[in-house]
Amino acid sequence: MSNVYKQAAQELLSRRVAGKKAPCLSADLRPSNVEDALCIQSAMMELHDDSVAGWKCLQPLAGGKLVVGPIFTNDMQQGEHCQLYADKGVARIEPEIAFVLSKGLPANSEGYTEAQINDAIGSCHMALELIQARYAADSGAEFPDLLADGLANQGLFIGPEIERDKAFSAASIAIEVTQGDNTQSFAGVHPNDNSVSPIYWLVNYMTRRGVNFQAGEALITGSYCGVVAVEFNQLTQVTYSGLGQYEVTFTEKQ
Repeated sequence: MSNVYKQAAQELLSRRVAGKKAPCLSADLRPSNVEDALCIQSAMMELHDDSVAGWKCLQPLAGGKLVVGPIFTNDMQQGEHCQLYADKGVARIEPEIAFVLSKGLPANSEGYTEAQINDAIGSCHMALELIQARYAADSGAEFPDLLADGLANQGLFIGPEIERDKAFSAASIAIEVTQGDNTQSFAGVHPNDNSVSPIYWLVNYMTRRGVNFQAGEALITGSYCGVVAVEFNQLTQVTYSGLGQYEVTFTEKQ
């Protein structure tokens, strides 16, 4: 791994703190394309003092833009409370579905069939991607910069389990996020053809790059309604129509 990628990775990891809004990396460290960004992500995984516990992904966007990023074990949460860094003074979340692997998918130059990947997926859960935009608004950050930094991911909250068949077929979900008398309602639509298709791309693309997926890792595949801003220290009810609901309280991480 290039020393430049390691230096860039170390700098980006150091920005994962409260209130950070940073400029782009210096010119000698800044990624100029998707491959640079992915190499910086790989260096982050090598340097991080914790294991990878999940991934975010979507099917590739126009212009060769890839949506992929590792999620570290100490950034995974479950239970009645969820701690995260404030972003613009609020907690920013993205309602998604998490697919948790029950079997490993080792690096494989040949990739995997959809049937093999489906067989490796165990439980499915309502989930929230936790969002923190770490670049300053005037930084001029471009897609490779954002990709190298994990596309604003700061972690993942895993909610209750949902039926596998419903999770696999959930192209659209009506979602409500309620705090006290305030309910935000969304006619949620998955950004890809279906909720699981990005995993087929992710597993095949990354295992061919030498990445090993481990049993227990959670894979999220895109928000049904974009970013939702909620307040801290209020009981929050999250409802996925026809799938389930749960309550969680967000607290600010310092």
